[in-house]
Amino acid sequence: MASSSDTPVTVPARSLSDGAEGQLAYTIATLVNDTGQYDSMRASFAAGGFTPLDCEYLFVDNTGCKQTCAYDGLNRALLAARGRHVILCHQDIRLLPGGDSRQELDARLTQLLGQDPDWAVAGNAGGLAPGRLSVRISDPHGRDQRVGDFPVRVASLDENFVVVRRSANLAFSRNLAGFHFYATDLCLVADVLGWNTYVIDFHIEHLSPGTAGSRDFEARKEEFRAKWSKALRPRWIQTTCALLRLDGEPLRQLVGQLLEEPVRKLSRRLPGASGWTGGETGLLQTRGLQSATLTPARPAAGPGNDEAA
Repeated sequence: MASSSDTPVTVPARSLSDGAEGQLAYTIATLVNDTGQYDSMRASFAAGGFTPLDCEYLFVDNTGCKQTCAYDGLNRALLAARGRHVILCHQDIRLLPGGDSRQELDARLTQLLGQDPDWAVAGNAGGLAPGRLSVRISDPHGRDQRVGDFPVRVASLDENFVVVRRSANLAFSRNLAGFHFYATDLCLVADVLGWNTYVIDFHIEHLSPGTAGSRDFEARKEEFRAKWSKALRPRWIQTTCALLRLDGEPLRQLVGQLLEEPVRKLSRRLPGASGWTGGETGLLQTRGLQSATLTPARPAAGPGNDEAA
């Protein structure tokens, strides 16, 4: 509506620059329930070159009775982070003394970007396929472990050390909770969005052997399986312009594609069908009214306009 003086109202707008990234190089985010462990972790990072000049440290305080789970807490960290890369790590990791860990990680990530511009998540241990791991770590299971070649694309990562490319705009699932499988969840989210995950040659020490096999671990595993089995289920997708069959298994996907056209035609003749013009299917009866009276106006088919499938 025009103003009383008929003067056009100008609304300020800000242009988004392509590829704009934060001024900080790294955000290091951690869930903390032991301040002594966290202080030692930060000291090792500072000694390794991750200084306040271009790095920031964020933490989720789990030292009290109120506990914030990894999915929720680290989502908050990803939203608040200002660094180009966000390191999500355990409080009980240590950068190795005597080296320049910052320079080494910079080099590894630069190498990875040159090899794959679509990388979004990187870590020091993960799974490639059934029975195959990639590992570069020292922990209670062994010193200076090196399994496989690096960098290598993987399907999952261990949570002790994860680097996230902030410009990928990733997030953890909102319908999962707890402290297990969250790195694998992030890897799956990245894959769905078209990004890739890698294990890189960045050697650190993790003081814990992990808690796989606990009752909570098994419960969270089943929750994770249920969520992602549902999310990745085969399905029919009806858009306003097309009917699509989606299935990750190649043979079933081929069969689904062959069925798309007959199912498309049949589905528009079913009693519950609505919203389609009567040209191809006849006048559909929907809730006692002809479908033509329910169909919203659409632009005529032509350049730049999709014609209803």
